[in-house]
Amino acid sequence: MPANADATRVHGWVILDKPLSLTSARAVAAVKRAFGADKAGHAGTLDPLATGVLPIALGEATKTVPFIVADTKLYRFTVAWGEARTTDDAEGDVIARSDRRPSADEIRSVLPRFIGAISQRPPDFSAIKVAGKRAYALARAGSATGLAARPVEVRSLNLVAIPDRDHAVFEAEVGPGTYVRSLARDLGEALETHGFVTDLRRLAVGRFTLKQAISLDNLAALGHSPAASGHLLPLETALDDIPALALTEDQAKALRCGQAVTPLCTQDWACLSQIGNGATVCATLGGKLVALAEVATGGIRPLRVLNI
Repeated sequence: MPANADATRVHGWVILDKPLSLTSARAVAAVKRAFGADKAGHAGTLDPLATGVLPIALGEATKTVPFIVADTKLYRFTVAWGEARTTDDAEGDVIARSDRRPSADEIRSVLPRFIGAISQRPPDFSAIKVAGKRAYALARAGSATGLAARPVEVRSLNLVAIPDRDHAVFEAEVGPGTYVRSLARDLGEALETHGFVTDLRRLAVGRFTLKQAISLDNLAALGHSPAASGHLLPLETALDDIPALALTEDQAKALRCGQAVTPLCTQDWACLSQIGNGATVCATLGGKLVALAEVATGGIRPLRVLNI
């Protein structure tokens, strides 16, 4: 592991191909140790039984996590028909059974019901808080969670394969807060049977895909220099879609001190009126990111100051 002082100044993104049975928190801890970063966080939890893309922010990149969490996510998952489980995945206890198995045509016929803005009830075994307690803690104690359906977005949902009469494979692109386990459960109900997730793999989170991902084993094989391996993506990678605004040194200093900045040159700041109040911009000095700022009437105010 890196031991020198510079090693703690690692800033950027690592796209991990999370292995089976590992929690997202433990995956973050492993990557943090490997890079010797002072702080780390992930953009979008993956259940221990899920694998695939887990974007991990290191150092000051943790301040850009909200911009990735809000992105869509692409999943491939397998549904087993004929059983309902307490957890809506293979880890739970069986609570109902059905002999009915849907055909490919029947499956395709119900998919449009689950595309677009839909109402979805989260799994009882989820990390959502209910009266200050995690829903999974209440469920494990045998208490009702009382989780209500909430609006989510499913951009696409496609049947990929039917390996046998008991299983079907799907791909779905979903918005924040959407549970694939709930999709499997609700698909089963719509097809007059039951369903639960047996395999779940995340293929992408926003612009981050499996092509950029590295396994923990391969990361460990890099030894003491993982940051030089090319697997540490620049902090700005998460902000490619956000407009940039060049600052003067005085403006950059003001933003770093938490002060709002007003335009000194109308020509340089003409873009603000096009961006619109409330929008987020990348405030830069000499091409280097200084802060994430919000456009306000007459200028910008700092949201997240970057110390890099």
